[in-house]
Parts: sequence; structure tokens; C-alpha cells
Amino acid sequence: MKRYEVVAIVKSDLAEDDITAIIERSQTIINDRKGLIAKIDKWGKRRLAYEINKQKDGFYFLIDFAGDGPIVAEIERNFKIDDRILKFMTVKKEGAVTREGMEQETVVVEVKRTQIRIEPNSSASEAGSAQQADSAAGEAAPRRPGARKIYNKEEQPKRGE
Repeated sequence: MKRYEVVAIVKSDLAEDDITAIIERSQTIINDRKGLIAKIDKWGKRRLAYEINKQKDGFYFLIDFAGDGPIVAEIERNFKIDDRILKFMTVKKEGAVTREGMEQETVVVEVKRTQIRIEPNSSASEAGSAQQADSAAGEAAPRRPGARKIYNKEEQPKRGE
């Protein structure tokens, strides 16, 4: 068994029940063929980078699962047949392929997310002190080509000087 992620975009004007039906059909395909589902994320309605079948918006969802090649082939076959699905992409992923390993991965990800939510307050003060240190260094540090210096109002060069 290998680990896969399927990201799909469906028409944005579909009812919530239709989107849920598409996801449930994919779940049954995976479960019937002895695959394991790690997670299903509904990313929601978003603006597309370019029009697809005269649609400017789409509803995104992700299915992370472990299984064999025939499972991927069957999911992709169903997505190709369904006119409600605008685009989809399947990617082979590194990671655990057992139920215990996938549960452990999700626990680790959730712990990291909670740490990231807690840390921005403390890291904001650290970032402010880092910016002060950078501004104290002034012109001593070499600038990369094409980079522009940001001036304070007092440092603004006057025209003609």
C-alpha cells in the first residue's frame, strides 16, 4: 500500500448535499477496496486562478488515504465521468500506511497547529526586536541587488540632494 492525496475542485453552485455525496462516494470506493482514509478536508469555496468550463469559483476538498493503484484508478475514473467535478489531482505522498501510523501523524499535526496558534504572540515581540536589530545595523549589512531600502520619514532623501 502507498499513501495518496486527492485534491478535487467541484462547481461552486452545488448544494452541500451534492458535495457530501461526491466525497462519500470516494470514501466507499476506498473502503470497499480495503484502503485506509487518514483525513478528509473541505477547503471551501475559492476563486479559481483561471476559468474552467466557464466557472470562476470552485469548491475544493482533499482526501488523504493509503491504498493501492487500482483505488486511485477507480477514483479518477469516477471523477472523469462526473460533470460536477471541474479538476482533480492525485499525488503520491510519503508517510505511514497503517491505521496506527496515520493516527499518530494526525496527532502530531494537531499539536503543531496548536503550538503555531500560541506562538505568534510571543514571536511577534521577537520579530520586532529582530527588526530593530536589523535597522540598528543600518547599511553595514550587504543588500541584495534589486532590493529597495525602506526609509523612515526622517531618513527620506530630499530631491536635489
